[in-house]
Amino acid sequence: MDFATMTGMLGQGFLVSLQIFAFTLVGSLPLGMLVAFARMSKFKPLALVARAYISIMRGTPLMLQMFAIYFAPYYVFGISLTTDSKWYATIVAFIINYAAYFAEIYRSGIQSIPRGQYEAAEILGYSLAQTFVRIVLPQVVKRILPSVTNEVITLVKDTSLAFSIGVIEMFTVAKQLVASQVSMVPFVIAAAFYWVANFVIDLVAGRLERRLDYYHD
Repeated sequence: MDFATMTGMLGQGFLVSLQIFAFTLVGSLPLGMLVAFARMSKFKPLALVARAYISIMRGTPLMLQMFAIYFAPYYVFGISLTTDSKWYATIVAFIINYAAYFAEIYRSGIQSIPRGQYEAAEILGYSLAQTFVRIVLPQVVKRILPSVTNEVITLVKDTSLAFSIGVIEMFTVAKQLVASQVSMVPFVIAAAFYWVANFVIDLVAGRLERRLDYYHD
């Protein structure tokens, strides 16, 4: 098999990886914010539930979570698995796993803002919502951007874990090509795809950091 054909097949697998990546970000970023607010809530039962959720998600392997979500409908509820079950299990597992990490990043950023800024905003007549959106949130974004970028880069690589429950993403295709062609070239091409994607993410994050430089601590 020639290089172009292998690259094309891996490119199709990479599109699946990008879909996992995009759905995970769309779901986990806002969910993480909700979990962060729950974690900081003064209502103790809610805070304890959020804390337990974060602990379980961060303390168990993502691969194990995918298997649990994939097989739970059958073993717990007797629901037959379909060809789409693998895809849905992957997306749900990735979203709830990464939401826990983002929640802690959000919480650390929000709690790093001095209390005096809230008090000053209150004196100026800002509501709590206005204070958060106009004053706190821009500073939080600047402070957490490096940590969020690290998680996003990790997410690109973690999409390869979807192979464990049979989702045909790029790493799965690479393994199949290596076995059939008896060559390491597919792994090299796959590594290049991952690297380019993360390089682009790093560039975008760098530009965002420079645009947020006007927020001084």
